[in-house]
Amino acid sequence: MKKIRLSHGIHLLPSLFTTANMFCSFFSIVRSINGDYYVASAAILFASLFDMVDGRLARMTKTQSDFGREYDSLVDLASFGLAPAILMYTWTLHQFKPVGWFLAFIFFTCAALRLARFNVRVDVVEKKRFQGLPTPPAACMLATLVLFYHSLYGDVPIQSHLAAAFVPVLALLMVSKVRYRSFKEFDVKRGNSFYILLGVSLTIGLIAIKPEIVLFLAFLIYVLSGPVMEVILFKRSRPLKMRYRPRKLSVIGLKGEGETIVKKAE
Repeated sequence: MKKIRLSHGIHLLPSLFTTANMFCSFFSIVRSINGDYYVASAAILFASLFDMVDGRLARMTKTQSDFGREYDSLVDLASFGLAPAILMYTWTLHQFKPVGWFLAFIFFTCAALRLARFNVRVDVVEKKRFQGLPTPPAACMLATLVLFYHSLYGDVPIQSHLAAAFVPVLALLMVSKVRYRSFKEFDVKRGNSFYILLGVSLTIGLIAIKPEIVLFLAFLIYVLSGPVMEVILFKRSRPLKMRYRPRKLSVIGLKGEGETIVKKAE
């Protein structure tokens, strides 16, 4: 029996998680078409979990490759672009006629543009911040919105103007320059791993109480954190710009031949 080298197994492991991510996206699309919106939403959440694991696993084992990056990007477009767009269209947007499918297409397009921009700037992008809302949180925001409505009205298609408004807003945030925290600076190998473990345990406990509501609020807070932080940074930078603004000079008259009296403007 031929033995498989351990290094080959390590290289294969991140791709297996990426494939699991792709399966979740395909399964979500199938369930959306069949009208099982709760399961379709849950599949998108599981896809985001696999997406988070495969990237961190590749970095921890130092098995990043161009193939893995391109494979992950293509799968992300299906999981966090196409699957949530179809979910929203079959759940509520189809009731808005042509506007509905156009909004779903806008979300899918912006997800593709967001991933393409990330791929070409992956070597120069700031590690601690994302430029624009990442596609996984955007997709999870829509998935948890469906779960939130499910806890209120059940697993039935509804006509929600609020849900329809979420789609273009999230699409624009994905292609915007609004900065979002990436949380890549947290290292479980450092001395604060105990507090990270404690935080994860508390988070799991909160989710277990009422998962539909807690997850919806968690992703809503993250989506709003980017614009709120941009406003705070803008307000902090305004006094500095005003303080160092160059003052204009004005001529108020002539004192003599070739001489002028100059007064500083307030």
